[in-house]
Amino acid sequence: MQDFNGKRVLVTGGARGIGAATCRAFRAAGAQVAVGARSMASFEAFGAEGYVPAIGALETRAGCARVVEAAVARLGGLDVLVNSAGVYREVPIVEVDEAHWAETMAVNVAGTFFCSQAALPALDSSRGCIVNLGSDAGLMGAANAVAYAASKGAVVNLTRAMAVALAQRVRVNCVCPGFIWTDMVEQVAQASGDAAGYVAAARAHSPMNRMGTADEVAACILYLASDAAGFVNGVALPVDGGGLAGY
Repeated sequence: MQDFNGKRVLVTGGARGIGAATCRAFRAAGAQVAVGARSMASFEAFGAEGYVPAIGALETRAGCARVVEAAVARLGGLDVLVNSAGVYREVPIVEVDEAHWAETMAVNVAGTFFCSQAALPALDSSRGCIVNLGSDAGLMGAANAVAYAASKGAVVNLTRAMAVALAQRVRVNCVCPGFIWTDMVEQVAQASGDAAGYVAAARAHSPMNRMGTADEVAACILYLASDAAGFVNGVALPVDGGGLAGY
């Protein structure tokens, strides 16, 4: 297990899915953890004992600043920012409207950037790092989720640009999960009208013939945030069971 004793961590989107698994993993490794959540109700539903709340929406620069400032104030600084907050819906290309496009870009791209921007003074002070949540859909096309794929492609290249811009100050990397079994994916499967078929197709995306777990992604996030990855910068790490490796 990585050792994060004395480290201060903010995980946006930390109340569910991969974000929640990441919060638990950092805390198990000794870190003080702020859970970014849209509401106090979602923070409390996560099981908030021992965690710091950082409440707010991330669609605007001001909202991102409020979340980061709350975490920094309660933690007394910041060593790691994990930008895990995101939205995912499968919408056929001809049905993508301005509202869906704008929400996806605002949360997935602008939220990632402006939380990072707001965290820079604290991360500069601690010589900290940022780990973003990309996706395999940011490294290849996703026919039924074009807005999401576009947003995660932006996150991947944003990670690279930030890594270069901040290379002597703050390391920046991202993980790119494939199909990971979370409540969000379960909801999408149910909404498809054929949950069993959706799950079977998702499993088939990986040569390992299974979906990953949130804990497996969290373990990769902790690696990228750790001293063991001290010379790792600007990486987009697939966590997809070999789905991008070939067929």
